[in-house]
Amino acid sequence: MESLKRPIQKINLIEGDYSAQETQDMIHAVLNEKINFFKLQLLMDRDKISTHKAKYMEQRIGELEAEKELSRAFINLKGDNRARYRINGTIELELIED
Repeated sequence: MESLKRPIQKINLIEGDYSAQETQDMIHAVLNEKINFFKLQLLMDRDKISTHKAKYMEQRIGELEAEKELSRAFINLKGDNRARYRINGTIELELIED
């Protein structure tokens, strides 16, 4: 019997080589967007969100803030503004059927 696969769309969000500053700007922009998404959901829909989901979102905000600091440290590790970084950022969008 052949199994059916869930449909998946891949979105190539970021791909290429970038300077240290471009890399930091891009990574921080993506992380800040996700952090702000969670913060806005918590602010606008606090009464509609379960306690468990709200705690998860608050935890994710903290994790994403920590990732920003880790990425900043990694990018500054070389201490050379001429350093180049390769970013491969693909998002997989998968249909989930109940």
